Amino acid sequence: MFSEQHKIGDIHKEIRLRGTIELANHKINGLKLTELSGLAWDEDEAVLYAISDKGYLFHLRPSIQQNTLIALTPLSAYRLQTKLTKDSEGLAILNGDNGVAGDSELVISFEGKPQIARFTPKGKRLSDYTLPSVLQNIENYYKPNKALEAVTVHPHIGIITAPEWPLKSQNAVDGQHKHKLYTLDGKHWTFPAYPAPNSAIVALEALEDGSILILERAFSSVFQPVIISLRQLWLSGNHRFIAVFDSSQGWEVDNFEGLTHHRGKYFFMVSDDNENSLQRTLLSYWEII
Repeated sequence: MFSEQHKIGDIHKEIRLRGTIELANHKINGLKLTELSGLAWDEDEAVLYAISDKGYLFHLRPSIQQNTLIALTPLSAYRLQTKLTKDSEGLAILNGDNGVAGDSELVISFEGKPQIARFTPKGKRLSDYTLPSVLQNIENYYKPNKALEAVTVHPHIGIITAPEWPLKSQNAVDGQHKHKLYTLDGKHWTFPAYPAPNSAIVALEALEDGSILILERAFSSVFQPVIISLRQLWLSGNHRFIAVFDSSQGWEVDNFEGLTHHRGKYFFMVSDDNENSLQRTLLSYWEII
């Protein structure tokens, strides 16, 4: 369960809960289903892709009945065929909803050595994207593990990415912690982080209307609540918070990091268990109302 206080079908803020399941960390093709950091839905193949921090790419099939997530079936798993097998974080899809089977490609962002690359669904590396100069040098990031955490494909602009935390030179703007989104040609947009300590971008999902869902995680210590916030941002500057999940208010939020659109107003969200027995991999399903 996502919360003992909120059941399937309940409305929280601007979303309706549609089911949460815990995934067992079994091995699929010898690869352990753990540390999931990104999701992408392939409508043409009816496959939910998940990427792990270790560079494992999982093919999963969710079971949805009466708009409720009831189960998940693992299909296959592949290693990314690249030297950058660690710190794979963000996941997006190309050609996943064009009515053509077999032409889907995945876009993956990396921390450690900042990079965005294109892969086949079986993990074959196709090409690398050229990042804006400010994003190429790891020394520009607040920490090596605060680099390109999220990536999405905007319907009009193309690839948009974001570091988990602002770059060193932009860590505070007028005394306020702010985030920045970047395109590959150097355009950028700045917006305030969720007002909680260490609020970090963990996922982006561009929508058909040009707005972007932004998933943030705020964690400062085991003695403080974990806060997961979800907002819809328009590049014109407007935004609205859709939901806020606070562990001090009965939400078993854990470490949510992955987000993808399913169909209509429905979305999947997944947590990274950090391969820690005290944490869980939760797949949550909800709709925007």
